[in-house]
Order: sequence, then structure tokens, then C-alpha cells
Amino acid sequence: MIDVVKNYYHWLHGKWPAGKPEKLPAVNEDGSTSVHGLWVVGDLTGIPLLKFSLDTGTKAVRSIHASPDPVPEGGVDVAIVGGGCSGVAAAIEAKKLGMSYQLIESNQLFSTIANFPKKKPIFTYPMEMKPEGDLQVSADVKEELLAELKEQTEAHGIETTPGKVDHIKRGKGGMSVLMGDGSELRAKAVVVAIGRSGNYRRMGIPGEDLDKVANRLHDPAKYTGKDVMIVGGGDSALEAAIAIAETNSEAQQQSDKPLVSLSYRKPEFARPKPDNIAKITALAEQGAIQLLLGSQPKSIDEQSITIAQKGQEDQVFTNDYVFSLIGREPPLDFFRKSGVPIRGEFSTKVWIGLGIFFAVITMLYGMKNWIPGFASLNSTPVNPANWMGALGIDDPSTILGTIVKSAGAGIGFWVTLLYSTAVVCFGIDRIRRRKTPYVTLQTISLMLIQVFPLFLIPEVLFPWLHHNALMPQALIDNLFPPYAPDGDPTFWRAYGFILAWPLMVWNIFTSEPLMWWIIIGFVQTGIIIPLLIWRYGKGAYCGWICSCGALAETMGDRHREKMPHGPGWNKVNMVGQTMLWLAIFMLGMYILRWTTGIGSGILDPLNTTWKYLVDFLLAGALGTGLYFAYSGRVWCRFACPLAALMHIYARFSKFRITVNAKKCISCNACTTVCHQGIDIMNFANKGKHMEDPECVRCSACVQTCPTGVLAFGTVDG
Repeated sequence: MIDVVKNYYHWLHGKWPAGKPEKLPAVNEDGSTSVHGLWVVGDLTGIPLLKFSLDTGTKAVRSIHASPDPVPEGGVDVAIVGGGCSGVAAAIEAKKLGMSYQLIESNQLFSTIANFPKKKPIFTYPMEMKPEGDLQVSADVKEELLAELKEQTEAHGIETTPGKVDHIKRGKGGMSVLMGDGSELRAKAVVVAIGRSGNYRRMGIPGEDLDKVANRLHDPAKYTGKDVMIVGGGDSALEAAIAIAETNSEAQQQSDKPLVSLSYRKPEFARPKPDNIAKITALAEQGAIQLLLGSQPKSIDEQSITIAQKGQEDQVFTNDYVFSLIGREPPLDFFRKSGVPIRGEFSTKVWIGLGIFFAVITMLYGMKNWIPGFASLNSTPVNPANWMGALGIDDPSTILGTIVKSAGAGIGFWVTLLYSTAVVCFGIDRIRRRKTPYVTLQTISLMLIQVFPLFLIPEVLFPWLHHNALMPQALIDNLFPPYAPDGDPTFWRAYGFILAWPLMVWNIFTSEPLMWWIIIGFVQTGIIIPLLIWRYGKGAYCGWICSCGALAETMGDRHREKMPHGPGWNKVNMVGQTMLWLAIFMLGMYILRWTTGIGSGILDPLNTTWKYLVDFLLAGALGTGLYFAYSGRVWCRFACPLAALMHIYARFSKFRITVNAKKCISCNACTTVCHQGIDIMNFANKGKHMEDPECVRCSACVQTCPTGVLAFGTVDG
């Protein structure tokens, strides 16, 4: 049985990539931050592209130039921290606009490029892009690129101020750049262009501080004929291994084993550019490089290195040099000290705010679901007639009278009104920010469905028709039967026209079968939704129709980067499968009850469990209360039983997010913005169309991709 569950999980969710976004400062699309006057440009915006670095530096200065903020006394228009490509582009633009500036650099101009290995190829993607500003690039090799950058810098007369910045501070009247030596520079605004200049990541093993271990490669020819171990699986590691292997070609012919080895902790490469993967694979097949995938170094000494591989005994390799190319830690402490939030981190004040929001949402859904302890807070029992009398309304058959009566009947009306208002207001905000035809049409669809069939029709139109005897009694008897002979019709069941079983279970889970709802539910869940998913993917329902998706794509849109990623979180996806199989079991018990009269003793506690666990806790309190902590798709991704069913349907879908691997730069922007936790980049840089069934067609990854790698599409087979 355990093997069956494991295989099912692997088939449904477990076999997909599960990489994580890198922690970076929280930066808006234009480079601005939550600290007014502090801008971040270059690599730390999340897109490690040379041309984008130039572009962001120039545009940030233009925005600062247009700002009405005053220049502090004795200060400059803009202080630029970092003399890389984006920093120099910013300085050139500032000088061009007649702004006073100061460019602060702790090392040398373009130090990152200067430290690249000799003859390193430079990818100036996108090829057709021309960055804003006067600093441009065309060379595709390190030395030529560095020469043209320095030539342009000198031509514009850009000067630097040596120094190391400790942190930035916002004060009255402007910004303060606080230097490591205790001095201070005042400025109207600050542009931070320091790139990934944090400390090199450590392997955490004995011997990594030996002189033979380095964090960067300067001259591959220096290591000709030497046994070299490269540790890492990114572009820098692969390029270093390729460069040394290619300079080693003659020495390699004299050796009976590869002189260059590469150890990477994962079983396959995920982040490098396709060209680099192709090159290193070819060199490995030729015997010039030994690939040790799924391995990691265990210890290093003067003559050897010990490598551990899963399922094998430790291997000891003769070794002259080790390159630990596992990346740098972004300078997050610098940003924390400067008051810029880090993605995925919350201050105490924010946690308090999140806790208050969660408590309010829990209370509202508790009152709506009549949970003991919360139900006492409900405005009911209040006689709706008293509400009408207080407002001077004496005719319940009017539209206004119907609204007042519905509003006075309980908290459900108000929660639905609040929900619909949130969808509309945040939906307008989403349309204004995203500005794509797809997002506009999708958001309008979600708003209209929420406002009309999921609010006005069941809460206002149907009650009004009933009050005026305009609704056929047969329709009420078959679709909205009262709980008691003299009771009001159960118009809330109209939500079932949109919210299909098993998201909306109570039209099916009734003591006596409501045959029309059983038919409607079968057509929705068994015919319409599978056909939609087969052609357009799960998101055709989740992203365009469902009320849960409506709130997630609108109110949750600004928080999509907060969704947790990784293999552990992917396992939590199976909570929804548990809810689905519980719903199927309950349906079977109801069928047994309808046909034999057996099962009431089991169904009553199951109904209570479903109401408290699913309707209140998972869909309400947690699903909505955690919006601003873990994105708007917490319920949709992890626990929704209908989504769980659609995941199964989606495994047979023709829909994919298609990829153009040649354009992928492994920037991880697509994975970062996915609020379903999908590691989209891992598909893209391998040239595989994204088929993870979690996708809800939100289009964020397609829109965010800086090189146009991704698109919606279908595949055959």
C-alpha cells in the first residue's frame, strides 16, 4: 500500500522539479523599494542580464530626476553605490541630465567582469535589445567587453569615489549614505548597484581554507596538466570546467584519466545555460571531464579530495586544485540594515499585522459557518423587519427591501459582499499594474463571475423574484428546497452553478437526493471541467472562473512571490488529495444511505468534520487568512479537493507552458513569481514544456520572463 501511495504521489506531483527562488531584497518593477528614495538596480532586481543592468541603472536615474524631492543641503542629487555596469550607466545618465552625483566603489570599476576567467564568453541577451542610456555593449568576450566599457566610461568623464558603504538611512530631508569609516554622504536619492557582492558561499568541510582552494578562476592555462576539481552546478562552475578542459587538451592526451572533474550535489544540471550544458556533456563524453553528479565534497587535504556520492562508498581523488564555485550570498545584511525588506522575511510589526488579519478572517468565517464561540458574535438573530423599519423600508418585495432583508438575515451576506468588493477593488489594481490584454480579460472574467452569479443572483435577484412570486415553485422545489415547509428557499445553493463538486459539496450531500443538483454536478465535474482542462489546462477553471481563484488573482496578486517552494512543500500538495478521497468516500456513503437507509451514524460526524475542517479551517481561516503571508493560493494549491481532482485531469491535458530553451538565461524570475510553487525555470532551461498540473494560467511567469522564453500552448500526445 505504501508503494502505491508513493507511486501515485510521484505520478501526480513528486516527479516535477522543486527548486527554490533565491532570497533577494524586495524590489518593485521599476527598481524602487519600500524605503522612499532608495533604488536597487542590476543583478539584485532578480534578472542577471548585462543589458538589463544597463537599462535599470539608466531608468532609475531618470525617475529620480523627475522626482520633486529636494536635494539636502551639502548633498548631491544621486549617490550611486557600486561601480559595475548598472552603476556606471546610472552615473553617465546623471551627468547627461545635469545632475550632481557621486559614484562610490570599494574595489575597481567593473570588478565582476574583470574577475572573470580569461577569454570567458559573455552572453549579451536579449540580442535584439538596446538598453536605455548611453552605455552600450556589443563584445562577447571578457577582454573586449571590459575594454569597450572602460572606453565609454572615460569618454563620459565618469569619476569614482573610493570607499565602502556600511548602510543607507532615510532621514528628514533626504538620504544618508553611511560609510564604513564613519563619514556620511547626503543625497536626494540613492541607487544601489552592488550586485551579488556578498561573501562566497562555503562548502562547510575540512580543508576548504587550504591555499589550493579558490573561489574564482582567472587564467585556465595556469592549471594545464593539473588535477582540478570544480565544485558547483551553475554557469560559473561549468564555464570554469570547460575552460580548463579546453586548455588541457594536449596534457589530457598524455593522461589515462580526466584531469578535470566536476562535483555537483544534484543528479542533473538545473540552472546553467543550455549551451554550457551541451559543451560540458560533450567534453565528458570525450573523456576530457569527469562528471560526478549527485555528489558533494567531504574533505580536502594537500594531495587529494574526498567525494561522497549517494548510495556509493566515498571516493578519494588525487587533486592539485579545488575551485568552489557555488555562488555568493547576496548582501542581504546590507539591505536589512538599510531598512529594505527581504523576500520571504517579515519584521515583528509585519507578523503582528498578519496575525491581526488572520484573527479577523478566522472570526468572519467562524461566524459565517456558525462555529461555537464565533457564532455568538453574529448579528443574527436580528429580525430583518426591524432593520427595514429602522431604515423606513416597509416593502420587502422591492430590490432595496430584498437587500436589507438579506443583509439582516445573517453574516453570510456581509462576508460575500466584502469578498466581492475585495475582488473588484484589487482586480482593478491588478489590471492597472499588469497592463496586458490577457490579465485584463482574465480579471474582468473573475470580477463579473464573482459579482453576478456568486453574489447578486443568489443574494438579491432570486430572493426578489421569490418575494414577487416570479420564480416557479417547481424550480424552488427542485433546486432550492427550504429546510422546513414554511421556510425560505435555500438560494445559497445557486453557488453550485459555478462552484462545482467537490468544492461545493452541500448540494450533493443532502439527506434526500436532489436529483437536479446531482445531474448538474455530474455534468460540471465529470464532463465540462475535464474537457476544459484537456484543452486549456487546470487554470481554465482555477484562473478564470472559480471564486477562490478570483480572490487569489486579485487580492493575492501583489503577494505571489511569498508562496513557499521546494520538495517538502510539494508533499503538502497531497492534503488536497486526502480531502478529495474523503469527499469521494462521503459521496459513496450518501449513495448507500439513499439506496438502503444505512450510514446516518457515520455521515453526521463526517459532515461536521467537513464543515469545520474544510469549509472553516482550510478554505476560510487558513486559505484566506494566510494571503499576505504565503500568497493567495494557499488553499488552491494545498487543500482544495476540486483542485486535487483537476490535478488528476491535468495529467492528461494538452495544455503546456511552452518554452524556447535557447533564450533561457536561468534567471529564475519565472519560478519566483509562481504562486503555485512550480519550479518553472527547471523546465525552461532544459527545453521541456512545463506540464506540472498545479499551473493555474495566471500568466505571471510568461509576463515576467525577460527574454520571452515562455508562452501558453498545447502539445499532441
